[in-house]
Amino acid sequence: MSHRAVAAWIDGLDDALARESGEWLGARQQECGITFGDRPLCSVIRPRFFSPAEYDGLRRATEGLLGAFRTAGEAARRDRTFREQFRLAPWEETLLDTAPALHVDSPLSRLDAFIDPTDGVARITEYNGETPAGTGYTDALTELFLALPAMRPFSEDWVVRPLPGLGHLHNILLESWHRFRGVRTTPSIAIVDWADVPTQSEFVLCQHYLKGMGVPCRITTPDALRYEGGVLRDHDGTVIDLIYKRVLLHELVAAGGLEHPMLRAVADGAVCMVNPAACKPLHKKASLAVLSDERNADRFSPAEQLAIATHVPWTRVVEERRTLADGIERDLIPWILTERETLVLKPNDDYGGAGIVLGWEVDDATWEVGVARALAEPYIVQRRIALPKEPFPVLHQGGLLVDDRIVDTAPFCWHGAWMDGCLTRISTSALVNVTAGSGSTIPTFVVEPR
Repeated sequence: MSHRAVAAWIDGLDDALARESGEWLGARQQECGITFGDRPLCSVIRPRFFSPAEYDGLRRATEGLLGAFRTAGEAARRDRTFREQFRLAPWEETLLDTAPALHVDSPLSRLDAFIDPTDGVARITEYNGETPAGTGYTDALTELFLALPAMRPFSEDWVVRPLPGLGHLHNILLESWHRFRGVRTTPSIAIVDWADVPTQSEFVLCQHYLKGMGVPCRITTPDALRYEGGVLRDHDGTVIDLIYKRVLLHELVAAGGLEHPMLRAVADGAVCMVNPAACKPLHKKASLAVLSDERNADRFSPAEQLAIATHVPWTRVVEERRTLADGIERDLIPWILTERETLVLKPNDDYGGAGIVLGWEVDDATWEVGVARALAEPYIVQRRIALPKEPFPVLHQGGLLVDDRIVDTAPFCWHGAWMDGCLTRISTSALVNVTAGSGSTIPTFVVEPR
């Protein structure tokens, strides 16, 4: 059904409607601050469509996988030896030992996946359990696309259901505070990240929503925070109860160490931080290796094992060892070197596509250098997966052009237990990432014929 919806949308466009829609969308994005740095976040004039059955299938798959992640996270908390598989840095181990835990490791998270074009199965490439961005952007783009000129003829024949996420973000932040403090009061929230990050525009969208719901919310930086007398304050003296943490922990520790005021306040229980430091093991890309490694199979229930086998591509930490690949025991490093065209190397904890080596896009010499680096610092190796493509209309020289883009599916997950809403990114490059400069974000709708 979603393919029919795509065809119906494109068939309803002509040069005039495409030009009107594209120019309107570009202007509204600039006016509303829906930008990544200084460029509009969305560069095409069609949203992403799911049929009800497709969306329900993604929801079931996601919730099955979240159960496996919870099992792995609980084992990591209990068993330090098991936790070594996640390849945490010493300072991360210290944070896990000293920072109070919340009711779940990652109240806010996002799975990143590609839906296989041959069998329709979602294959998970990473779990963003630390700072899952995009909720504010997708909600804002959803509002714009509902009012897009091209939506008018389409909605005459199709029921269009949006998938808002900011309400969930609001509820998760407040519920985390209530469970942390044990009182049902309204916290003073600070969105914390560096002043120069390109996602500042999304912080403004989130702040506007939270303040509209009656929640005091400000945007500040780690450098502005002061911790004195058991109270965390912003530069102007305002007390902060809850940190909606968008700054990455490894960047924060690199800049201010474990004695940074924000981390001292968290360690003392003076402030609630979402997500907490306990998110780090599952956020590591090695978490997918933990799930798919044959050494850990007996830790998971039969249902969790099925979810892992179905949705997690073969993944291992790069190290000297023997392991199963394609059902055969292999000497891992020599096998990786010979299987370049079917594998990808990824750093254990980075973002924006940094450090990723796509084996099928490099030569043998470059691959060997990549494998050597992966042995020297925490890396994973992962099986290449099929990348789905869909046609998207764009404005080109004032007219309509329909161009194929790779489609990334990133469902938003809440309380580490269920999903609702979806970040969709598209790109002409196999590295589908807005931060890397090759991607665009579009809103996602569930649609069915009237």
